[in-house]
Amino acid sequence: MVFSMHDKGETQENPADTSGRLNTPISTVFHFFSSLFHDALRSVAQWSAWKKIAVSVVIVAIISVTFLVDVPPISVYRDWANNAGDAFVLVFCAFYILITQFPIPRTVLTLASGVLFGPVLGSFVALGSTTVSAVISLLIVRGLLGDWMAPRLTHPAVSRINTRLEQRGWLAITSLRMIAAIPFSILNYVAALTSVPVFSFAIATLIGSAPGTIITVVLGDAVTGSGNWTAVAFTVFLAILGVLGIFLDQKMPVKPGK
Repeated sequence: MVFSMHDKGETQENPADTSGRLNTPISTVFHFFSSLFHDALRSVAQWSAWKKIAVSVVIVAIISVTFLVDVPPISVYRDWANNAGDAFVLVFCAFYILITQFPIPRTVLTLASGVLFGPVLGSFVALGSTTVSAVISLLIVRGLLGDWMAPRLTHPAVSRINTRLEQRGWLAITSLRMIAAIPFSILNYVAALTSVPVFSFAIATLIGSAPGTIITVVLGDAVTGSGNWTAVAFTVFLAILGVLGIFLDQKMPVKPGK
């Protein structure tokens, strides 16, 4: 039996039993993404005209913000601080959470947290905003696409990965958060399409993001050119820990999926 992603995820006989079409991992993955793409096209074709227009506007807005909007330099935040007064901490947190909903690097915002608020408060601001932002992204994407994606997670190409994330997602997410090369927002979006529990995702984001976020806040003066080598060395160290965590996760057993 193989999972077919047509008609809300019902199963059907596997044509590969005689043709060998899905006998290799590569062909299984290809079949998954090919079926996912065609199912998505069919779903979009059934939308009303207004829904197509609304979604198109949202997509254009996301792309525009991602590629055309620059994260303000720290000098701008200083002006905001002077104008907002004591409420600036909340304003900055809200701005941090909003910007990181898009696939935009959060490094400048994290550095600004250290420069503007100092190492202690800055760490709380950056790490708290990071965690809240990640959870909001996950809830939005899961709310929009979760029901549509759920039956497709039983496909052989992703079922074992999804089972791992459902049972032990905290380890995988924590490890991936330590690898700076993995975009923060993209990981949020992808995780939302799996069965990783929200609470586990939030705690893993908090723990996995803490080392890199705190060191970036503490090295806030790196924006002026000092401390770069220290930050790079620590980033590499965290990436190694992240890879080791993923390796450990692969070695640990999981219970059979339901």
